[in-house]
Amino acid sequence: MNEKRATLAINNKREQILQGAMRIFLHHGYAATSMDRVAAEAGVSKQTIYSHFQDKEGLFRALIDRVTIRRLRAEYQTESELFQGEPVTVLIRLANTILQRMEDPEYIALIRLVIAESGRFPELAELYSNTVVQYGYRNLSAYFQSHPELNISDPEATTRIFIGTIVGFILSQEVLQGKHTMPMEKERLIKSLIRCILGETAAGNLTE
Repeated sequence: MNEKRATLAINNKREQILQGAMRIFLHHGYAATSMDRVAAEAGVSKQTIYSHFQDKEGLFRALIDRVTIRRLRAEYQTESELFQGEPVTVLIRLANTILQRMEDPEYIALIRLVIAESGRFPELAELYSNTVVQYGYRNLSAYFQSHPELNISDPEATTRIFIGTIVGFILSQEVLQGKHTMPMEKERLIKSLIRCILGETAAGNLTE
C-alpha cells in the first residue's frame, strides 16, 4: 500500500510540473522558458524538476509525450480497432481520429509552439517528427502493405499523402486560422481524399 501511495505521489508531482511547464512554454516560448519560471509556476523546487526530467529538453519531450504520444500509442497500433474493417471504413476512422486534434486546444497550442521555435531550435521540430509523425506513418504504411488488393504501388508515399493532407488541413484551419477565410467541411475533405487514395470504384460505398 505504501508503495502504491509513493507511486501515486510521484505521478501527481510529475503531472503538476507538466501542467506548470505547459503554461510557461506556451506563454514565453521555448527559449525564454527557464527552470526557475517552471518551478515557480508549478509550485515546486527547481531541484524537483531536475530529478524528474533532467533538463529543459527532457521536460519538453515529456510534454510532447503527455499531449500526443501516449494517445498515439493506443490509436495507431495496427492490431487495434482503428485498423479493423474494410479499407474505406479504416481510412474514415483514421481521418476522423487525426482530425479530433482540432478539438484539442492543448495540442494546437503545442503545434504552434513547435512551429514558432523550429527556426531557432530545429531539434524541437525533429523531436516532434521523430516521435509523433512517425507513429502514424509507420502503422498506416504497414496497413497498406498488408492489403495488396488495394493495388497501392508505393505504400509509404501514399501514407504521406493521406496523413499529410489531413495534418495540412488542421494547420490551415486551426493554426493559420483558415477556418475564418477558407472554411471546408471535414467530411468533404475525407471523402475526396479517400477517393483519391482508393479510386472511385474501391471507394464507391462512401456515404454520399
